[in-house]
Amino acid sequence: METINNKKKNVLGAIWHNYSFIFVFFIIFIVYALTSSAMTWSATMNILRHSAVIGIISLGMGMVCLTGEIDLSAGSTLALVSGFSVVVFNATSGNIFLTAIFAIVFGALLGTVNGLLVGVVKMPSFIVTLATMLIYRSFSQYFCQHISKELIGGGSSVYRMSNKFSGYELMYSLGNNKLATIPIVGIVLIIFTALFVYILEDTKYGKKIYATGSSEKGAFMTGINVKAVKMSVFVIMGIMVGVAAYLWICMNASSDPATTGSSYEMYAIAAVVLGGIAMSGGRGRMLGVLFGSLSYTVIDKIIIALKMDSLINNAIKGIILIVVILIQIAAPQIKEKLKK
Repeated sequence: METINNKKKNVLGAIWHNYSFIFVFFIIFIVYALTSSAMTWSATMNILRHSAVIGIISLGMGMVCLTGEIDLSAGSTLALVSGFSVVVFNATSGNIFLTAIFAIVFGALLGTVNGLLVGVVKMPSFIVTLATMLIYRSFSQYFCQHISKELIGGGSSVYRMSNKFSGYELMYSLGNNKLATIPIVGIVLIIFTALFVYILEDTKYGKKIYATGSSEKGAFMTGINVKAVKMSVFVIMGIMVGVAAYLWICMNASSDPATTGSSYEMYAIAAVVLGGIAMSGGRGRMLGVLFGSLSYTVIDKIIIALKMDSLINNAIKGIILIVVILIQIAAPQIKEKLKK
């Protein structure tokens, strides 16, 4: 009988360990349902829509964090890529495909800069991405003031897609329309999540990422090219920000160099932590990142539903983030004590 009880405890413990992010999401969602007076299917789908951009960035951030690194430049990269993508859209008479290709390639190039400095030169990722955060945001603001008004959509401080091109309606539809009541951008997020889950859990490359994050020295001793792995995750991060930037202009038809992506790197890190990925690297699941980004969006909606002062929003989010990290640190210690 005792053996059966122990087995049940082990099974429940394994379920909680592997899927705690799902339980956390549903607890937060129930709180939202109780506090919101407008709980409808449409409102629920809006959670998915509002999570799309930050969720896609968070997938890239999750991969970076699994190697034990961090990327603080994500928000500024989003601003620079989305702004320049608007310029490309206007310069190509609204060519949506060239705009998409540019966003992805440009994002990859910016990510490569981070990857070279962190992976090859071996500079600390915190310092490198802090520097590129400042550089990319500054470039976005500077060029918005110095590129011709025709290319930035006629404004003086915001990149705007020109609505005189047929591609404008197509892109705006992609960003704001639904497929069988599900937002298209939400479907894009789900597809990328499935792709990342496959890469991390079922490919040799995914195993190399986990090995690098668990023990860089150990990974090197087993023949893994740690430099290449670290560089690659920053390139992938850039690609994901490029995808997010394209979705951003599809949803908003513009990009403000001063505010677009502001603090998004912090929101992405929060989503990663809420999703159960350890900041020390080597532990966590990519599926958790999806639920982490959804959880973060729901927390924001709870704060709005409770009509709290907007100035206190980030303080509440910060407290929640600290609590989650404390749980991450304490959980293994509690588990070990229970075994004894």
